[in-house]
Order: sequence, then C-alpha cells, then structure tokens
Amino acid sequence: MTATATPTVLTARALLLDMDGTLVNSDAVVERIWRSWAERHGLDGDEVMKVVHGRQGHASMAVLLPGRPVEQNLADNARMLAEETADTDGVVEVPGAAAFLASLRGLPHALVTSADVALSTARMKAAGLPLPGIRVTAESVGASKPDPEGFLKGAAELGVDPADCIVFEDSGAGIAAGRAAGMRVVGVGPRAGVHGPDVTVEDLTRITVGTLPGGTIRLSIG
Repeated sequence: MTATATPTVLTARALLLDMDGTLVNSDAVVERIWRSWAERHGLDGDEVMKVVHGRQGHASMAVLLPGRPVEQNLADNARMLAEETADTDGVVEVPGAAAFLASLRGLPHALVTSADVALSTARMKAAGLPLPGIRVTAESVGASKPDPEGFLKGAAELGVDPADCIVFEDSGAGIAAGRAAGMRVVGVGPRAGVHGPDVTVEDLTRITVGTLPGGTIRLSIG
C-alpha cells in the first residue's frame, strides 16, 4: 500500500533507520564517487548506480565485477570510503529528518547503515543531524544489506523483537534486508516504492511520531 490523503497508522516498539537516502541526501557524492569508479573499470555508470545504493561498497563491487578477488574489493572499498568521508559537498538532510529525529528522543531507535563509523559521522554532521545513541555500522556486521544482519543486530541491541520493529529505508537492498529480518518497512523517497515497502512516503515531513500507553511508538504516515 502507499501513502494517501488518509494517514496510515503503524505501531512499533522500536524504529531502525537507514542513513543515506533516508535521513541524509548524499546522492551528489555517491554519484561522483561511483561514476568515477565505473569509468575506471569500463562499466556503464547508469547500471552501476542501480546496484550501489544501500550496499557496502565491497558488496556492490562483488556484484558488478564477479570473480574479482575479495581482497581487491576490500582495498578498493577502503580507498573509496576515505574519498566519500572527505567529500561532503552537497550532503543535506532529507526534508523533515531533523524534526523526525527530534521527535524520537527518548524512544527506542537505532541507525543501521552500510557506511562505516567515519563516513556516517561525517555525513550526519554535514547534514546537521544528531547521531542516534545506538548505531550499527559497516564495522558491526559480517554481511552487507540485503542480508538482514544489521537490522537484526539493531533490534537485539534495543532489546526488541524484530516483529515489533519498523525499518525506514530508501533502497532495494535495504528494503529486502528489512523484509528478511521479519520487520515492516517504510520506504522513503523516489527509489523506495518499486521495492515493495509496506508504506511509501515522499520524505520525512510525512511522518508524525506519537506514543501510546506502555511506550509503544505510533506513526501517522501520509
């Protein structure tokens, strides 16, 4: 289903939030870095961009250059992470992200991102957003989205059953990861709708956060 004039109401015990494309619009940097990488490797930039959103860099490389040694992908990924961390030109908040995060103060939530600590810190700072107290980053997991490990770890750190969590995601890989974790998914932005989230919103201005007795989070969406 998609957001309509009549708000959709969802309840949860905790929220798990992707970063890039969900809280932070970093598309300008991602395009610059990955199109340059595609050119170096003789790949079509448009096709590369269809793969990279939501995944860790080395996981994207494994899809795009099958058969290339893992060690090469990891080394390439490390160089690109450093480039991305240093390049914050054009990084801004997704509309409504600051107010949305402010409304979650005191409520169970975590950042679950394919970025590492340095990159997630740099991008959230560039967008003027506070970092949630609980963060699951690239260093925290053994498998990239679309594997559900990151979201399951976030739920475990919050002490909440996966079925009682709602994921906020923009990418196909992230939405698949949330689904595989047994969680409901709110899709954010133009990329999300085609990947089958439970609800799709244009941006975070469409979300109103409240609480019910017992601490249950109530989301009004639309």
